[in-house]
Amino acid sequence: MRTLLTFGMTLAMSLGIGTTAFAQTPRQPHAGEIAAGLRRLGVTGSVLYVAAHPDDENTRFLAWLVGERGLRAGYLSLTRGDGGQNLIGTEQDELLGLIRTYELLAARRVDGAEQYFTRARDFGYTKSADEALRIWGHDAVLADVVLAIRRFQPDVIVTRFNTKPPNHGHHTASALLAAEAFAAAADPSRFPEQLSLVKPWKADRLLHNVSTWSLKPDADMSAYLKVDVGGYDALLGRSWGEVSAESRSQHKSQGFGVPAERGPLLEYFQPLDGTRPKADVFEGLELSWRRWKGTENVARAVEEAQRGFDARAPYRSVPALLKVQEALSALPDEHPWKAVKLRETEALVAACAGLFLEARAAEATGTPGTSVAVTLHALNRSPAALKLVSVTLPGGERVAVDSVLAEHAPLKLEKKLALPQDAAVTTPYWLRKPASGGLFALEDADRALTGLPEAGPALSVSFVYEAAGRRLTVTRPVVHVWTDPVRGELYRAFEVVPAVTATLERDRVMFPNGAAQSVAVVLGAGRGDVSGKARLELPPGWRSEPAEQAFQFATRGDARTVHFKVTPPKGATQKGRLRVVVDVGGRAESWRVRTVSYEHLPPLAVRQDSEATLVPFALATKVKRLGYIPGPGDKVAESLAAVGYEVTVLPEERLDAEKLERFDAILVGVRAFNANPRLAVHRERLLDYVKQGGRLVVQYNTNSRVGPLSAFVGPYPLEIGRERVTDETAVMTPVSADEPLLRAPNRLTSADFDGWVQERGLYFASKWDDKYRPVFAMNDAGEEPLKGSLLVARHGKGVFVYTGLAFFRQLPAGVPGAYRLLANVLAQ
Repeated sequence: MRTLLTFGMTLAMSLGIGTTAFAQTPRQPHAGEIAAGLRRLGVTGSVLYVAAHPDDENTRFLAWLVGERGLRAGYLSLTRGDGGQNLIGTEQDELLGLIRTYELLAARRVDGAEQYFTRARDFGYTKSADEALRIWGHDAVLADVVLAIRRFQPDVIVTRFNTKPPNHGHHTASALLAAEAFAAAADPSRFPEQLSLVKPWKADRLLHNVSTWSLKPDADMSAYLKVDVGGYDALLGRSWGEVSAESRSQHKSQGFGVPAERGPLLEYFQPLDGTRPKADVFEGLELSWRRWKGTENVARAVEEAQRGFDARAPYRSVPALLKVQEALSALPDEHPWKAVKLRETEALVAACAGLFLEARAAEATGTPGTSVAVTLHALNRSPAALKLVSVTLPGGERVAVDSVLAEHAPLKLEKKLALPQDAAVTTPYWLRKPASGGLFALEDADRALTGLPEAGPALSVSFVYEAAGRRLTVTRPVVHVWTDPVRGELYRAFEVVPAVTATLERDRVMFPNGAAQSVAVVLGAGRGDVSGKARLELPPGWRSEPAEQAFQFATRGDARTVHFKVTPPKGATQKGRLRVVVDVGGRAESWRVRTVSYEHLPPLAVRQDSEATLVPFALATKVKRLGYIPGPGDKVAESLAAVGYEVTVLPEERLDAEKLERFDAILVGVRAFNANPRLAVHRERLLDYVKQGGRLVVQYNTNSRVGPLSAFVGPYPLEIGRERVTDETAVMTPVSADEPLLRAPNRLTSADFDGWVQERGLYFASKWDDKYRPVFAMNDAGEEPLKGSLLVARHGKGVFVYTGLAFFRQLPAGVPGAYRLLANVLAQ
């Protein structure tokens, strides 16, 4: 388990943290950041903040803890947010979790805290902590929280949520688990299997960070501890409210951009367990080196380094920092702050010297059994006396250098690195194995990574340099650097990739009425001069034409799409699995690659077995030509096109000129009116389309105090609430026994509501005019039935429908009944 301190992070925010950043453009910390880092050397206190999802964390408090108090702060998010919704793209499930993981890492690079997780999957909204703990497995996720506490060793643990319903069940569960883990982490009899990696740890106190966003302005908060987190640091030229806003605004997939805050910012806390402060959250805690016996030399060396710092000549602090490093090295290895402060100190030495060390690969990727050209760069940008002693390459080869690093004299070494035949293909460690149940499943080799945001780099290089007779080691990931004509110089982590990937365009292939389907496979070359054959492994009775497809690629990065005609057995009703196998050089492999690309994130890729689910089912469709007005983040249009509908995507700017009457029905994507208020301009035209005989179906939108819905297209009054049914198995009872929507063109039965995923629906209508006809009643356990999931209204010669049913999840997941139900809705 390797933790890499990436040089170039903002030292005032990030020194010593475990959050990695393998492909960040290096940036020399300025003198103010170095001064802040020196201040932090004298602080030995830590706070672990616990909540359920990305974006639950209080960035104001985290930024203040790190920046103002110099503390080590961490955020433990139980999940990676893979069950949420996406405002910036169509990624769902594990790809959305990947996005939100790296948005959290981007946020932590701003506010300076560290990031941790458990293995818990975000399976979507639940109203019950009991359900969350049952799906996750109480003991398993508790073990992960205990591991995070033992690894981080906090003095104070803070929960974002309390245990009082109503609340998101994940939120409540995070508070319950934090309280249980507070005691369990200190007990060596609890989860003793962890003790080969970590030691029991007893935090001093457990606090609840009382939420104020929903309170009335005159709420009485006198019973709580009060902290003003709105300070300002002249070294950085920023208030913690400004830092916090930038941090929180990294959660772009959730639409959580916020304005900067300046001036006093009050946070409130309630003691829950452990020692109970009366006036200040850190009351009674010694957070300097004085808390530890035998650290007098460390404290003295730190104070001398702080006093002697010259912002105009930081390199003059190198000797003093080396004395700090010497004093820290003399501490026992089991001292809880030795490793952390050594990392901080050694990073400060490099920062004060302006030392630039880097390992650049000529290519972004390499395949097992090949070699990669790497250029090693070393540059001392100060008068500090430094010497590069040696470099250790991946695989352990040590290269002696023994070269003085004179000021502004670049040193460059060219090396060829051989990738072993058994080199692991690069993919997020928690996604190597297929997810099942409530937890991500880890390979045995990845067990020690449990809870870390990412694994170590595919390749890394260690530089050993000497300063004033002391040797220090700096480890750098191997990166690829290129220049974009618009964005300039960009970095990405070097990755090990398969020789050939075979990526299915769809991971659920629908076979309506037994018809054969064309299955497209995108073949991509991970190296040049590669040839072979691609074939499909199918269940018994299924046929593929052709049986195999030959390919040959001359250049790395080449790609082509091949098609197989897949035919199910006559009368097939059972789902099956398809696997794409590529035969190259006598080896049979199956890899698909899915990439995520956004400007606010590094390039991301998931490489897994290339498999798909085959779904034969009966489907009758009455309408053919569909217009689709897109909202943010769904794949409904492409899912409908895949089962035979003629779908035309209608961006808002196209609506004015489009002849709407040519469509049999128009479907509006999820949250379209939230994301694009200009749709309201087309309200009358859309309603006239309905009036003249068209069918208009609007999928869910949201309406709340935080994000009110300014306009809606319904012909009659209708209010959208926050009601939802989270149990995907909840009984869907027809409001009327002779409901026509259930009879044609598909005769629906209870079997059509089996196999739904994550939820039945969300953001149901809460109030509606009598002209709307509710179709279903449904409820979560112990609650009253809700009837606002699907409302139908006649308007002129046509039909308007509002639905909160989660078609945007069911169709990509290949749920046959959802296709049949939507076909009936579109045919009304």
